[in-house]
Amino acid sequence: MSIDIDTAADVSADGGGLDYQQAGPIAVRLLVGAQLRQLREAAGITREQAGDAIRASHSKISRLELGRTGFKPRDVADLLTLYGVTDTAERTSLLSLAEQANSPGWWRPYADLVPPWFEAYLGLEQAAAVIRGYEVQFVPGLLQTPDYARAVIRLGHTTESKADIDRRVALRMERQEILRRPDAPSLWVVIDEGALRRPLGGAATMRRQLDHLREVAELPNVTVQLLPFSVGGHPAAGGPITILRFPEGELPDVVYLEQLISAIYLDKPSETFEYGHVMNRLAVEAETPARTKRLIQRLREEL
Repeated sequence: MSIDIDTAADVSADGGGLDYQQAGPIAVRLLVGAQLRQLREAAGITREQAGDAIRASHSKISRLELGRTGFKPRDVADLLTLYGVTDTAERTSLLSLAEQANSPGWWRPYADLVPPWFEAYLGLEQAAAVIRGYEVQFVPGLLQTPDYARAVIRLGHTTESKADIDRRVALRMERQEILRRPDAPSLWVVIDEGALRRPLGGAATMRRQLDHLREVAELPNVTVQLLPFSVGGHPAAGGPITILRFPEGELPDVVYLEQLISAIYLDKPSETFEYGHVMNRLAVEAETPARTKRLIQRLREEL
């Protein structure tokens, strides 16, 4: 798995609007890499020349600029010198960010449970300013109750111990804390009716989940829409979609498509535009947030 950042983000030397403590090393690595690429191109230096300066190949420069690997302080310092960055404050700021990019992610206590292809998402989710999603089978992870999350997790981890299942649930609950941060992202999700009618964990678990869904939808930064069966076919028939948007100018939008044992990350504008268009159409076809709350209550009463 890799994230192919084709267009360098316009990142200020002081880091812009991201909270790096919240974002985690993945997002910071992307930001530092984008800044190094911008500085190299502004100086008119090729990847081959940059590689020679740090005793490495041009492919390593490419990996550094794409955020695919960590940074050695000496390499970053040498590159800044090569690119003509002499301002002490600017050098110190970027070197500090590079150091943060090498730090463990907040999910380190769960590292043995997190597959490599999901680590990038955990960091990017924490850094996002807007999270848009469509779910066809389950309630979105950021909106799940512990009991419902446990039922979902067990479906894919049938042989794991209760202790590891509990840790996976705890990880999911920690992810949800972003919704109540002072700088919480805007979460806008469209949920297929089938996801709310599919009984997971028993009737009592589903009732609590539906209650929770209506409660969290009252948060000012959360919008929930139900896509009813009556809509018929729709443009997102291929499966669940997540679109992550970051503070303006720092990173391109990223579309995350999770599969059974891997995930695809898209960030080319031509690709993300199409998914954004699909999400806009779903939002138009889905029930309004107000009617969605009433329909969720009706579904609860049917249990």
